[in-house]
Amino acid sequence: MRTIIVDDERLARKELNSLLENYPEIEIVDEAINADDAFTKINQHQPDLIFLDIQMPGKSGFELLEQLDKVPHVIFTTAYDEFAIKAFDFNALDYLLKPIQEERLKDSIQKVQALKERRSDAPDDKPITKTLTINDQVFVKDGDKCWFVKLEDIRLFESDGNYIKVYFNNFKPMIHKSLNALDERLDDRSFFRASRKHIINLSWVENIETWFNGGLLVQLRGGEKVEVSRRQAARFKEKMSL
Repeated sequence: MRTIIVDDERLARKELNSLLENYPEIEIVDEAINADDAFTKINQHQPDLIFLDIQMPGKSGFELLEQLDKVPHVIFTTAYDEFAIKAFDFNALDYLLKPIQEERLKDSIQKVQALKERRSDAPDDKPITKTLTINDQVFVKDGDKCWFVKLEDIRLFESDGNYIKVYFNNFKPMIHKSLNALDERLDDRSFFRASRKHIINLSWVENIETWFNGGLLVQLRGGEKVEVSRRQAARFKEKMSL
């Protein structure tokens, strides 16, 4: 797994580097000393995994993740357990408390390997693209709560002023982003712009009804009902093979 270590402390980077020598499956392709440095190097190397410190001068590790369109697997490294654990209670990933213990590091790497294997349907040598596919995961932060979410699990994006409400599982966090900007990034084979306010995940569509003025009413498996505008109805029918 191509890996980047992100930590502002040189000794912390050196210690983790040393510990990772015991794991031949981990290839350290670079190190970063802060969030801005990491942003550049992550986009350059497209790593499978990053070890990420949370508290750093300037931007935090969470702020770095918010900047990324496509998020690699993340193992947090932090000395602030009570804050960090609360912040990503809802993640499927892991964190390591400093000083890092070898057994905990081993457990974390095994978790990430298992996640990577479950995504093996996408070949490792596929071309790098800016389009977010159904197999990609994104980082969602709302207040002090954070989630790593696979796009296939997000059934609906709903515009609310300058924010977007993200529907997945039983959560509906708000992110500061425009629906137009998001629409440009999503794979249109999986996501559909139903109206000015909504983008739906086509795999979550459960029922379709005719609606007013030539529009359609779509019900998702999560229970939400979304109106497809008359302007988009023809495209929607074509995509759904109606």
